[in-house]
Amino acid sequence: MRKTTITALVACGCLLAAAAPAQAAPKDPVRALKAELTSGRGVRFTETTVLSGDRKTKIQSRKGTFQFNAKGVAASDITATPVGRPRERTISIGDTSYTSGGMYSERFPVGEAWLKGKALLGGGSGFYGQVINPAEPKTLAALVKKGKLRGSTLTGKITFKELEKVSRWFGASIPLRMHDDTKVSYTLTLTSAGLVSRVKSSYAATGVFDTNGFDGKTITIDSRFTGWGAKVSIKAPDPGTVTTGSDG
Repeated sequence: MRKTTITALVACGCLLAAAAPAQAAPKDPVRALKAELTSGRGVRFTETTVLSGDRKTKIQSRKGTFQFNAKGVAASDITATPVGRPRERTISIGDTSYTSGGMYSERFPVGEAWLKGKALLGGGSGFYGQVINPAEPKTLAALVKKGKLRGSTLTGKITFKELEKVSRWFGASIPLRMHDDTKVSYTLTLTSAGLVSRVKSSYAATGVFDTNGFDGKTITIDSRFTGWGAKVSIKAPDPGTVTTGSDG
């Protein structure tokens, strides 16, 4: 009787295991992203940048929001808190950016006056910020093509030069750099819907800052993305607070 019961339990367990649905793999990330690209919608992010070599040193933290259009990022609002330097906020609409604080803090206190420009969409903090923007379809497609997707994790390597070809964000974040052949190692974490929830990237610091102080050191940026599809409205600062020159 006992042997019959055990056999029945084992058989029942096998049937339940067979009937249990397998864990669904993440959907195609590029297709998932394109489904989110609607005007007036966007995504929020937070990130931390660390310089490592003999020891790890936090360089800055940032938080911000991207607003979408049908092609990708239409606008952004980013606040950076560098270690040992003034806080900076940059609002970008299309190809135009407005920056207050940061290197201009003595003339432009954060939020009180803004320097208008076209060079740095992420402000001066972009030089230490995330070089991979998962809200750009072409960028995400290149990362998928070059990387390996295992479960919910996409890993790979891509050079600065390759990134610049596909990513408007990268070109505007660090337009001045030393070595285009610098390789960026990346790890993207996907939700079950195929959307990016985390981007971790790293590269040799001398790729941008080729000085003795950066020899053998690595810049690592860890970004978290939340609120995909949330309503977003980013507007340019009051024209009365905007200047186009440092003497404004």
